[in-house]
Amino acid sequence: MHTALLARVPTVTAQAASGADAPARIAPGNAARSLKAGGLTPFTATDYPGLLAAVVFVQGCPWRCGYCHNPHLQPRTATSPLAWTDIMAFLQRRVGLIDGVVFSGGEPTMDPGLHQAITQVRALGYKIGLHTGGTHPRRLAQVLPQVDWVGLDIKADFEQYERITQAAGSGVPARASLQAVLDSGVAFECRTTAHPDLISPRSLLRLGRTLADLGVSHYVVQVFRPQGCADDRLNAHGHALRDWPDEATRSALAAMFPVFQVRQP
Repeated sequence: MHTALLARVPTVTAQAASGADAPARIAPGNAARSLKAGGLTPFTATDYPGLLAAVVFVQGCPWRCGYCHNPHLQPRTATSPLAWTDIMAFLQRRVGLIDGVVFSGGEPTMDPGLHQAITQVRALGYKIGLHTGGTHPRRLAQVLPQVDWVGLDIKADFEQYERITQAAGSGVPARASLQAVLDSGVAFECRTTAHPDLISPRSLLRLGRTLADLGVSHYVVQVFRPQGCADDRLNAHGHALRDWPDEATRSALAAMFPVFQVRQP
C-alpha cells in the first residue's frame, strides 16, 4: 500500500535549488516566471504512483480545509520564495535520476503560470503528476493534455463542500474538475481525507456511491494525520484512527471500485 499522497513540507531552499553547479538558467516565458513556488522536495517515491519524482509546491489556495498539511502555502506572497529559473536548473541536473515531477500545493491550478511551467518541465522528458483539489476547473482542463497522472482530492459530497473548505459554492468547481478529469482520459485517483469530526461512515458510503456512478475507478480514503495540521480540534481527536473507518464501511467501499485503498498515517 502506498503511503499517504498528502503534500509534505517542502524541503529545499532557494539556495539549494540554484546550487553552485547549476547549468545556465533557462529563460522562461512570462507565464512560467509568474509561477509562485513555495518549496521543492527533491525526491519522493510516494507522490507519483510507481515513479521516483520531485515535487514542486505551488503557493496559494482559495480554500481553508481544517486538515490542510501545508497551511503556510495557502497565501500567495508578493514574490516567489523559489525562483522558477532555479527550479528548472535543479530539474535539469536531475534528468535521468528521477522519472517525474509532481505539481502540488497549496493549489497548483490557482497559478496562471502552471501551463507554461508544465510545458517546460515536460520538455525535459519528465512525466507530469498533478495534485489538485479542483478549485479552478478551466485551468485544470487547460493543463490536462500535458499531464500524465492526477491525484484529485474530493472533500465530501459536493453539496457539503463548504463545511470542509469554508468557501461558499466550492462544490461546483470541484464537480466540474472531476468531470474534466473523467473526460480527459488521464490516469487518476480520487481521494478523500477522512476524519470522524468531518465525515461519517455513512457520508463516506454516500460519496463512494456518487463517485462510482460517475465513473471513478480508483478511490482512496486517506485517514487523517495530525502532522502539519494547524487545527487543534481535529488534532485532538485524530491521533488514534487506525481502525477508522470501520471494517464494514471499508468492505462496502471496496465493493464499489475496481481499485480501493485506505491509506493510514
